[in-house]
Amino acid sequence: MTRRHPVNRAQRRVNRPPRERFATRDLTVDVDGSRCRGTLYLPSGDGEDPPVVVMAPGLGAERSFGLPAVAERFADAGYAAFLFDYRGFGESDGRSQLVEPARQRADYAAAIDRVGRIDDVSDELVLWGTSLSAGHVLTLAAERRDVDAAVAVTPMLDARAIAVDRGGRYLGRAGTTGLRDLLGHRLGRGRSVPIVGDADELAAITEPGAKRAYLDLVDRESTWRNETPARSLLRLVNYRPVERLGEIRAPTLLLAGSDDAIVPVDRVVAAAEELSRGTLVTMPADHFSAFGDDFEPAVGHQLSFLRDALDR
Repeated sequence: MTRRHPVNRAQRRVNRPPRERFATRDLTVDVDGSRCRGTLYLPSGDGEDPPVVVMAPGLGAERSFGLPAVAERFADAGYAAFLFDYRGFGESDGRSQLVEPARQRADYAAAIDRVGRIDDVSDELVLWGTSLSAGHVLTLAAERRDVDAAVAVTPMLDARAIAVDRGGRYLGRAGTTGLRDLLGHRLGRGRSVPIVGDADELAAITEPGAKRAYLDLVDRESTWRNETPARSLLRLVNYRPVERLGEIRAPTLLLAGSDDAIVPVDRVVAAAEELSRGTLVTMPADHFSAFGDDFEPAVGHQLSFLRDALDR
């Protein structure tokens, strides 16, 4: 997680802080008899205990897909950051690559509990997510009262609206294939679909340009597969974090890309109006470029928000 050379195409020009500016520690998180694994990034020096940012990857991704660069910048700015893989992904237990929002939120909650037992971080808690994990962060921020700030980068606010935008043919194929997998996987007749595919494919992400941008973030040393059980589509289609925004009490950043083909910027703008303590930033970016070509302005907005939200 802390290699100092680019591990994906998208981040070849991203500036990384010097290695001596932060420390790392491997952590495991117990969840229902399984383990999530992650890396804790800590600022160097002997200052006061830092706030901690809990981070997880987006739809079908691993934590190595561009996110260590973000965690390093948080640590360089004086925050601790715990970046972990969900069960079924990356270095965590399991290989299913199943995308199930409720299960992933349980992993987040367990990760929060884990960092709460670390002596050298403060009790100030920030939840961070991108794409689907941003939806998890917003849902958890609505449910919990120990969240001091939330950061949602190109947030997937309404999976149902995204699926409807793809049309009736997509909805029909997703429903049929998902049900076949749901019924057949226990008998060894499960079906998988790509996590990211072309516009004419049945995949979890199909918008134009998304496949190349997503794959450019894949760690070249990862064993990740571009597939997920088809029942993931059933789990996703009714996931609507946008319905919970009015319940969030913590300061919340929504960072939207004006060129985002997956989550149209006008939907994020409308969603921001539901937040009682919301900050909306729109920038010329697509769904993934906040971790590539638009990394610097995106990280800058996040750090500026955290300074204000946590009064640092």
